[in-house]
Amino acid sequence: MQQSTLLDEIPSLDISDFTSDDNTLKAKFVQDLGAAFNNIGFVCIKNHGLTEELRLKLYDAVQAFFKQTDEIKRKYEFPELHGQRGYIGKGKEKAKGFKVADLKEFYHIGQPQPEGDMPHNIFPTETPDFEVYSLEVYKIFENTGKTLLKAIAIYLGLDENYFEDKVRNGDSILRALHYFPLDPTTVPDGAVRAAAHGDINLITLLMGASAEGLEVLRRDGKWIGITALPDQIVVNVGDMLDRLTNHHLKSTIHRVVNPPREKMNTSRYSIPFFMHPRADMDLTCLESCVDTSHPKMYVDMTAGEFLNERLIELGLKKA
Repeated sequence: MQQSTLLDEIPSLDISDFTSDDNTLKAKFVQDLGAAFNNIGFVCIKNHGLTEELRLKLYDAVQAFFKQTDEIKRKYEFPELHGQRGYIGKGKEKAKGFKVADLKEFYHIGQPQPEGDMPHNIFPTETPDFEVYSLEVYKIFENTGKTLLKAIAIYLGLDENYFEDKVRNGDSILRALHYFPLDPTTVPDGAVRAAAHGDINLITLLMGASAEGLEVLRRDGKWIGITALPDQIVVNVGDMLDRLTNHHLKSTIHRVVNPPREKMNTSRYSIPFFMHPRADMDLTCLESCVDTSHPKMYVDMTAGEFLNERLIELGLKKA
């Protein structure tokens, strides 16, 4: 698949091809994953390790939390953590370059075994299942993410374990999102559930959402709707991997649009896992991704420096 091909849907791959003993299947998975990430930046993955039973249990726990009063939810909001753990209320995050906040509220679960100055997790006591199932999913997606990063490393001509020490006990975040019901007469002008944005991290793993709405911006400017099949997760390139590969692997702009008017009074729930490296990872463009046809696009910085810059842009941290 060449980059010049304009895709009408996101390619689907089976991660068990990569973990199999069949070298031909493994090599094809690596090339297909790399080609999809070079072209549109998104791929659907099956056999990812998350069972449907666990997915539904987590969604039930997430819904139970968000259905509580704002007063209860705000008990778990700590501004000094800059949105890195706990609850982040309505109107707090806006996409880079947008003046209007997204129409959402969310909850962040981070590294279960924090190191150094990493904050510890905060869990709601009113809904104990939230902690149980979010941590279980966190560990599954962290492992799946590590497997995908092995394939990405091979595609880039690096050692298969290139990312291992960079993501060990990394700054990854599991985000439980609630796009709350909307009143079409009071929605602020230009406000949407999630304005067009690129993710900050290396890769994002997204389990199936409770409703449609996710769209990806194709190179020709057309928006394509994404709906993962029940047995798939959606995986996309984040800005950190884009920087590392000098835009060879592409962080593609995406958004969550508001539902049609007749469905505006319904909630949408979504749970992405943002795979982050450790703060000290060097994001300097790989030499193999820079040549006369592809001059270096980005200034050198660490993952921690880049995250800090983006948190300020998102309005979660003061400059």
